[in-house]
Amino acid sequence: MAITIAAVVCGAEDWYEIEEFAVVNETWFKSFLKLDNGIPSHDTINCFFANMDPATFESCFTDWISSLEGITHDQLISIDGKTIRGAKENGKKSPVHMVSAWADKNELVLGQLRVYEKSNEITAIPDLLKSLFIKDCLVSIDAMGCQHAIADAIVDKESDYLLAVKGNQGELQENVLDSFRFFKPDDIATDNN
Repeated sequence: MAITIAAVVCGAEDWYEIEEFAVVNETWFKSFLKLDNGIPSHDTINCFFANMDPATFESCFTDWISSLEGITHDQLISIDGKTIRGAKENGKKSPVHMVSAWADKNELVLGQLRVYEKSNEITAIPDLLKSLFIKDCLVSIDAMGCQHAIADAIVDKESDYLLAVKGNQGELQENVLDSFRFFKPDDIATDNN
């Protein structure tokens, strides 16, 4: 597991590249791993992950990331859904769709959830937020995430939010524009670039 995580973080994209990375860095791995039988082959690594329960791994990985609570302090956390082109389940025509939380400063995905249709992002985002340690962060979400339940979930995590509004949310967009027309702001920030 440690070999695979290190290899993927360094850009490995398949079992062969993971094995190659491990062979090249064997001395380093032996400084903290017991490798009595040497570096595992790409087939062994593949077999290990094929037999692992994905939900258990995700839970353990999320717990590990959360234990590094200082890693997310005062960051921009971007939550967005992406369709993974070319990734389809056997017998299914629709591609895999994931919602993930990206920590900007660390360039790290803090967590992700699979959704079965793009419209289910709205229900997946609160579940994703529950699994994250994001205290004192600014969470940004596109217009699909502009929901009371999502904003409440972010506030419950002691974070701030930045929710986008688009023209296809006509009434909401008009209410936001009216707020800027009728209320004077307390403060204004401008970008002088």
